[in-house]
Amino acid sequence: MKLKLARTTLKSKPKVIDIGKIEEQLDKKTIFYFDKDNSHKELKELIEYFEDKEYSIYMREVKYGLDENEYIYEVHIVQ
Repeated sequence: MKLKLARTTLKSKPKVIDIGKIEEQLDKKTIFYFDKDNSHKELKELIEYFEDKEYSIYMREVKYGLDENEYIYEVHIVQ
C-alpha cells in the first residue's frame, strides 16, 4: 500500500511512501504526517495493518489554516 506524505509547501506535490518504508522508519520516528489527498479507506487500512502487528496507533486531523480544506493527518505509531 502506498500513501502520500504531507506536502512541505502549499504548491508542492505530496511524496509517496510505501507502508514497508514506514515500518522500517519506526526505529527512528513514531509520528508521521500524511496528506489530505489520502482516502479515509487508505488510512483505515494503515491503522489495521499496524494494529494487526500489535502496535498502538493514533490518528487525528491537524488544521493548519482557516480554510476547511487546509488539514493533514497526524499518525502516531508506538510499539
